[in-house]
Amino acid sequence: MLRFPFSAVLGQDDLRLALILNAVHPAVGGVLVRGEKGTAKSTMVRALAAVLPAVDAVPGCRFSCDPASPDPGCPDGPHDGAEDAGSPATRPARLVELPIGASEDRLTGALDLERALGRGEAAFQPGLLAAAHRGLLYVDEVNLLPDHLVDVLLDAAAMGEAHVERDGVSVRHAARFLLVGTMNPEEGELRPQLLDRFGLTVDVVASREPRERAEVVRRRLAYEADPAGFCARWAEADAEVGRRIAAAREALPKVALPDAELERIARICAAFEVDGMRADLVTARAAVALAAWRGLSAVTAEEVRDAARLALPHRNPVLRGRNPHDRRRHPGSRRRPAARQRAASGARDGGAGYD
Repeated sequence: MLRFPFSAVLGQDDLRLALILNAVHPAVGGVLVRGEKGTAKSTMVRALAAVLPAVDAVPGCRFSCDPASPDPGCPDGPHDGAEDAGSPATRPARLVELPIGASEDRLTGALDLERALGRGEAAFQPGLLAAAHRGLLYVDEVNLLPDHLVDVLLDAAAMGEAHVERDGVSVRHAARFLLVGTMNPEEGELRPQLLDRFGLTVDVVASREPRERAEVVRRRLAYEADPAGFCARWAEADAEVGRRIAAAREALPKVALPDAELERIARICAAFEVDGMRADLVTARAAVALAAWRGLSAVTAEEVRDAARLALPHRNPVLRGRNPHDRRRHPGSRRRPAARQRAASGARDGGAGYD
């Protein structure tokens, strides 16, 4: 099935940027997308998989090890001399979707019952975390997922690996993926502890501009009438996004974060009273990824501002949905708490789309 092209989604610039930054640098920590239904959340996330660079994997490895740098602890390893063992299996980056009703075994993997019962072997059957390695893991309605599964997801995303201990099986494998969760706040919120662990958060709403809304409908109807033809018209734009992501990944290790900009990040995070150091780390990683995306050799104040806008608002109840650089709404001001809460509606990304 042909998915709606990534470049054809109108508006939603903040969401597009947050997804791209995580595609460039998955250590940013994933994206939580919050918004009402019909705002292109699922459409854009699923479309992103098509623009991610293709993946080279060790032939026969269930954990998608990179032939150029195989995981030394891979359960299917060792892959010594993987580059010389034959042509690597090149495939598109995977989009793995986690159903709301999935069990922990389905997510992390478990004992392979067929081999255990048939051969008496304690073998491991990989789960969705292994399937998503070097790809995209998408959870729709993440706020409805049991908290313990969200914990497992976020732990794996933060550490870049999954560790399974159960049923006589002890396995560790790489699990580096772009984590994206979408949710409608009307159906319930995530616990603050879980919300904080998503790297970036974007609040999306549909455009109120009639011409933009009409263009959204026009594109959707054109896609439904001729999916192949519509996707072909946007193929070059999507290919260019993919090329830029690949180039930014290559440039990422060379991008400098000057001390002045690191101190700027620390001042912003301290001024907005976020808890802990996660906000500082996420903002720094996102700023470096953004500089790589823009073809810069070093982070500037502009990258810090744009990264903070995506990394900070969800880490403090007063900041949610706000631009952290809006000084008129600084949480340290003398405005009464109730007034500060009313002021916390903030600027939202005004794109348009469809789930």
